[in-house]
Amino acid sequence: MTTSSSSTSQRTQVAIIGAGPSGLLLGQLLHRAGIANVVIEQRSPEYVLSRIRAGVLEQVTTDLLDEAGVGQRMHAEGLVHDGFELCFGGARHRIDLHRLTGGRTVMVYGQTEVTRDLMDARSAAGLPTVYEAEQVSLHDITTARPRVRYLKDGVVHEVQADFIAGCDGFHGVSRASIPADVLRCHERVYPFGWLGILADVPPVSDELIYSNHERGFALCSMRSKTRVRHYVQCSLDDKVEDWSDARFWDELRARLDPEAAARMVTGPSIEKSIAPLRSFVAEPMRYGQLFLSGDAAHIVPPTGAKGLNLAAADVRYLSHALAEHYVEKTNAGIDDYSRKALRRVWKAERFSWYLTSLLHRFPAGPGDSGDVGHRMQTAELDYLVHSEAAMTSLAENYVGLPFEA
Repeated sequence: MTTSSSSTSQRTQVAIIGAGPSGLLLGQLLHRAGIANVVIEQRSPEYVLSRIRAGVLEQVTTDLLDEAGVGQRMHAEGLVHDGFELCFGGARHRIDLHRLTGGRTVMVYGQTEVTRDLMDARSAAGLPTVYEAEQVSLHDITTARPRVRYLKDGVVHEVQADFIAGCDGFHGVSRASIPADVLRCHERVYPFGWLGILADVPPVSDELIYSNHERGFALCSMRSKTRVRHYVQCSLDDKVEDWSDARFWDELRARLDPEAAARMVTGPSIEKSIAPLRSFVAEPMRYGQLFLSGDAAHIVPPTGAKGLNLAAADVRYLSHALAEHYVEKTNAGIDDYSRKALRRVWKAERFSWYLTSLLHRFPAGPGDSGDVGHRMQTAELDYLVHSEAAMTSLAENYVGLPFEA
C-alpha cells in the first residue's frame, strides 16, 4: 500500500467489503440486529448504481428485503409474476409458477432499484459507508482481530473487526486474499454471450418469454410496464458496435413466435452490452474470520435468474449466523455457513446450467452429426411442457428453493 504521513483506525464488529446489493443487504440486516458494521467500496455510488443487472427476484428474496425493512417501494413499483413462457417450435407454453408451487411467485424489480433502496436506508440510518476506497487489503484474517486497510484522500485507514464479509464481486480482493492452496475453484465458460439492451418501450408480453430457436436463445424481460430488458445469444467475438438497434430488434423478432413478434414495439436503446456466460464456484466460502458472499464466491449463467437471489441467500445465512454469534453466543451458524451456503449454491448452479443447456444453441462437437443437440433440446422441451412433474420441478427451482433450517 502507498505510504502516507497520516492514518486513522476504527473498530467495528463486521467489516463489509463491497457496496453492491449483497454487501448493503448484509449491512442492513446486521444493523437491524444491533450489530455494528462498516461498508467499504472501491467504486463511487454512481458507478455502483450504473450496473445493469438482474431483475427477477425470488419470493424468498422479496421476503428477505421485507425483513431488512426496505421492501416498501419494491411492493409499490415491482411487478408480481405468476408464471413465465417457454417459446420453441414457433409456439409459447406457459409455466404457471403460482399453481405449481402452491401460491409462490417472483417479483420483477431491477437490481439497480434494490441497490438504491438499500443505499437510501443505510444513509437514513447514518451508517458508515466508505466509497472510492483505494488499495483495499485484508490482514490477519485467520486471527481473532482481522483488519481492513484502504487509502482514501491520501490517508491510510484501518478498520479492525471481529469478522470480514467479502461481498466485493468476482474480481474483488476478498477471494484473492485466501491462499491458493486453500481455495478450490470450479469453472465452466460457455461458448457464447448475451447481447442485452434496455429500452423504454412496452413489454412484448405480461410475463417473461424464454425462447429456444435455431438462430439462438432469446429472452424478453422487463423492468417496468414501460421499460424492457431484452437479450439475444451472440458470439463471444461480437462487439457491441457490431449491433445497431435495428439489427438487434430484427434478430429478436426472428427468434420469437409470430404473435409475439407482431406485438413487439421497438425503440432506441438506452443501454447495450455483451455479457459472457460462466458457471463458477469457489470453495470454501469461509476462511478464518473472512466469509465470502455473492459473486465473490460464485457466478451463475443469467438464464436461471439466480445471481442476485443466490447472493441474497448467502446474506441470509451469514446475517443469521452472525446474529447467533453475538446474541445467542454460539458459533454453530458461522461454523456451518460455508457448507450450508454451498449446498444451495450448487443447486442453483445445476438449475442455471440446466436452463442454459436447454435453451441455447451450442457449437457442434467432435463426433456430432446433423442437428442432434437441437433435436435433444426440442424433445426435452416437449416433454417438459407436457409433464406436470417436470413443470413442477422447474417452477420450484425458479421461484426459489426453501432455506435449510
